[in-house]
Amino acid sequence: MPKTTVHDPRPPRTAPGPRRAGRRSRLAPRTGAALAGAVALLGLASALPASAAQSTEPARSPQNTQPVRSGRATHELPAGFDDCPALPAGVDPAAWRCEVHTASPRLAMGNLAVTLAPITMTHAEGPLPDGSPGQVWGAMHSAATPVPGGLTGSAAAGRTPLLGLAIHPEYGGRADFYTGRLSLRFRLTGPLLPRDCAIGAAEPVDFALKRPSPSEWISTDPPLIRFSAYDDTFAAPAAEHCGPLTKALEERLALPARSGNLMSYDATYTFRTYDRLPAR
Repeated sequence: MPKTTVHDPRPPRTAPGPRRAGRRSRLAPRTGAALAGAVALLGLASALPASAAQSTEPARSPQNTQPVRSGRATHELPAGFDDCPALPAGVDPAAWRCEVHTASPRLAMGNLAVTLAPITMTHAEGPLPDGSPGQVWGAMHSAATPVPGGLTGSAAAGRTPLLGLAIHPEYGGRADFYTGRLSLRFRLTGPLLPRDCAIGAAEPVDFALKRPSPSEWISTDPPLIRFSAYDDTFAAPAAEHCGPLTKALEERLALPARSGNLMSYDATYTFRTYDRLPAR
């Protein structure tokens, strides 16, 4: 039997509404100066062309969506079940369903505050042969989101391709959607950063999502459910493996940050039971 992991778009209902801890003060001018100095020491400012900043271009929305009408509103339905994982041995396909959900989380940690490009996640859930609930992870797709102010946090850097900075969420290897647990790591990309530069590189960021309100059915045929969740208790680790810019980048983002962080997670999801999925 494959290892079951979990990701539930329906975290516990007993949570209070989101609240935001006090914001950190703005970066001191010396942060930008430190980064600028580090860039100069690297000797890369004149070595890389502007075209090297492709990794910080705005991300596009996922292509696997289709519109669904609900009253006067139109909602995007995550379409396609290509990432549905294989089921554990001995389970009833009609009792298991493949769920696909899409969200554009709002993330604030340290001095970083962005609305992430759309994330699509797929998983399967249903009863195991002994009757206990099981889940199997499928896949996660996401794209990079530019960070305003780039590497130095200044408006000028935000307009300079060489000093571009983007954040790209990746699955962190743990998901339990019955309880709202999810781990992510956040890759930091830009022309001056190595490929392994990331927040949570060694140990992913763990989220314990709470739901401030019940889910809402937008459509029953096809099924489309909307839900919201948040976590304002997680700790944000330092940036790692970022080369000579590691320390300056940590100061720029005010990381690590043990408190004052928030992820707001508004999403929609659809599902299909395995007996109705196309044969592979």
